[in-house]
Amino acid sequence: MDSRLETLAKTVVQYSLNIQQGEKVLIEALDVHDYGFLAPFMDEVFKAGGHVFVERTDYRINRKMMISGSKEQFEADARLKLDQMKEMDAVILILGENNISEFADIPSDKKNTYRQAYKPVSDEQLKKKWVLFNVPTKAYAQLAEMSTDAYSDFLYETCTMDYSKMSAAMDSLVDLMNQTDKVRILAPGTDLRFSIKDLPAIKCDGRINLPDGEVFTAPVKDSVNGIITFNTKSLYAGQTYNNIQLTFEEGRIINCQSDNNESLNELLDSDEGARYIGEFALGVNPYINTIMNDIGFDEKINGSLHLALGEAYEVADNGNKSSIHWDIVLMLKPEFGGGEIFFDDVLISKDGRFVAESLAGLNPENLID
Repeated sequence: MDSRLETLAKTVVQYSLNIQQGEKVLIEALDVHDYGFLAPFMDEVFKAGGHVFVERTDYRINRKMMISGSKEQFEADARLKLDQMKEMDAVILILGENNISEFADIPSDKKNTYRQAYKPVSDEQLKKKWVLFNVPTKAYAQLAEMSTDAYSDFLYETCTMDYSKMSAAMDSLVDLMNQTDKVRILAPGTDLRFSIKDLPAIKCDGRINLPDGEVFTAPVKDSVNGIITFNTKSLYAGQTYNNIQLTFEEGRIINCQSDNNESLNELLDSDEGARYIGEFALGVNPYINTIMNDIGFDEKINGSLHLALGEAYEVADNGNKSSIHWDIVLMLKPEFGGGEIFFDDVLISKDGRFVAESLAGLNPENLID
């Protein structure tokens, strides 16, 4: 067993979830088939006095279910899972995919029916203490164009970093976002405007996702206007999209372009909320500097921002409801063409660096010991 996995388990159970005596903890092993990846987390929950429940999912089985199963079957299974989720105090979600395209050939209507059926389960999960992270696999290493060993080193380093220093530095950004009305984003192919007035800013400092490092809120639902051209590829439900360009009018996507436009339009037509934005966030993790082609890392890259199409989080709820929540990253560093972020017409970030004096502590050199 890699000793770093034990360190990660301590971080998850003690810091991220703060498991207490008698709490019920569901460990969801999502395409994780190696017992060795689960045992340290079970051990840490037991040490904390918690009760462990384990659910193991094989994505090949999920694929067959999606293709061959019916709406009635999905809903019946979801009811059982919802009953279980209601009993839990905390959820540990461990991702270990061996094929990130396992769902790529499933018809979009099937995927949408499946997502809709299980949405009550995911909604209930969001009410619990929960944390999501990867364990090293060859598939994730290939996505990041790294060796398996290099990927493992990077994953453990970023997931077990000292989050307390970054957390303290985030407070100034939280305060500024809470005082802001108008946001404007300028970058190559991008001129986007929206309001975040009266929607709370939330810092993500290792309590939910690992690695972590973002401050998010949501736009006022109908305030988004303009165009945004994303400069990173994005994977969602087994499909990869490049060169995504979205045009907004009064909050709604009225035009979209990508290298996979038919599939993109099908996804945006999942439901009415899929064409609206449910999240706006800035990435600040000082250790994540390169595209990993994995949203769990990429949305935390310092010098980035991301928007999520679809469902808004309850803690920063702009009223948008959807069966999808799809984060797409825009890099603002010079090597990606640069970019600027304005809060109430004041420049706060240029080319991926905070230029507002109150936010300088979030630049990478001030967060790395």
